[in-house]
Amino acid sequence: MTSAPQIPDPDQPMDASQARSADAGHPAPPVDASHPVHLVHTAAALRDVPRRAGARAVVMTMGALHEGHATLIRAARRRVGPRGQVVVTVFVNPLQFGAGEDLDRYPRTLDADVELAAAAGADAVFAPSVDEVYPGGEPQIRIAAGPMGTLLEGASRPGHFDGVLTVVAKLLHLTAPDLAFYGQKDAQQLAVITRMAADLNFPVEIVGVPTVREEDGLALSSRNRYLSAPERRTALALSAALFAARDRLAAEEALRARAASVGHAAQHRSAALAALGEDRAAADAHAVAYAAAGPLHGPSVARAAARAVLEDAARLDPPLTLDYLALVDPSDFTEIPDAYAGEAILAVAAKVGSTRLIDNIRLVFRAGRPEAAAAHHGGATTRDATTTDAAPSAAPAAPAAPPTTPQGPLGATR
Repeated sequence: MTSAPQIPDPDQPMDASQARSADAGHPAPPVDASHPVHLVHTAAALRDVPRRAGARAVVMTMGALHEGHATLIRAARRRVGPRGQVVVTVFVNPLQFGAGEDLDRYPRTLDADVELAAAAGADAVFAPSVDEVYPGGEPQIRIAAGPMGTLLEGASRPGHFDGVLTVVAKLLHLTAPDLAFYGQKDAQQLAVITRMAADLNFPVEIVGVPTVREEDGLALSSRNRYLSAPERRTALALSAALFAARDRLAAEEALRARAASVGHAAQHRSAALAALGEDRAAADAHAVAYAAAGPLHGPSVARAAARAVLEDAARLDPPLTLDYLALVDPSDFTEIPDAYAGEAILAVAAKVGSTRLIDNIRLVFRAGRPEAAAAHHGGATTRDATTTDAAPSAAPAAPAAPPTTPQGPLGATR
């Protein structure tokens, strides 16, 4: 007997096999064979593609399509149904590449891209030239990404998001979709596009789709093909760092929940066990007592766990060169404080050899005393968590420091 198909959590990454399984469990509606995939290169030709009765969805890419893009296309097909239309754009946008970046060597594989798009359920592939998108050269007027566009990726790649938003705005006008699908792997890009659509009243729904990963945890990217075998092994530290933070946070929350159920008797139990020479049991009781009496450490613990992995990876051969590790508020991509409660994004960017890679994961931090943490453990991932102000009247002094568990560069479980 087979189990019921699992619907993917929209806030959690998927690996490639999970993405395919999710698609198998929730297949896209069949595309009418009388409507073959159209490959068009001009805006005029795109306007001539018959528009279907249902909604139109667009998936914007720079080509070199892989399973991550296929997942976006299938998600779009499922959403618009058999009466809808899915348009995939393939355009390597020069405006979002800075000096010394890989514009010239960025892979161009249009024939394979059309084949993959068709298999995933696209109705049309729009692959314009640079002259078609920017007639007369680079545009004199561009869309500015604002404060969010100057942080993280924007700080490392000045002007990058201005170029992204300018081409996205043009492609939204040219394709005229009802919905536009983007991957959560490029979390900051998704955030600035969502903000642009809201602030400038674009009549389109922006849809984020979970990150798709290789079986070893590496986020799918067109740039992964540049990595040599040793470089790829080092690159695994990006996802390992994110998973280490996630797992360390989960361990702290589990300890908090346990502390709430045990209460402050754990401190006395720790002392009694130590007196009996039961060091391991005493250490466990000590950790529970610390969780009961001390403050929440979620953001700082998550940062430290991730940074430890990345610092180890910097000593590998070849080394990982960190650009940034940031734990940010999804609404504006500013760093969150240690007392933060709600959803956050842990984002990382680094170079391995000459290849620059990015990755991120979504985390949820709970608020309040252990009682509140226990009440919300495993609950809904809303932006605001309920805070419980009640505290015991005679709490014992907190131990000097929490126990720590070192993490190796690739030791985090997925």
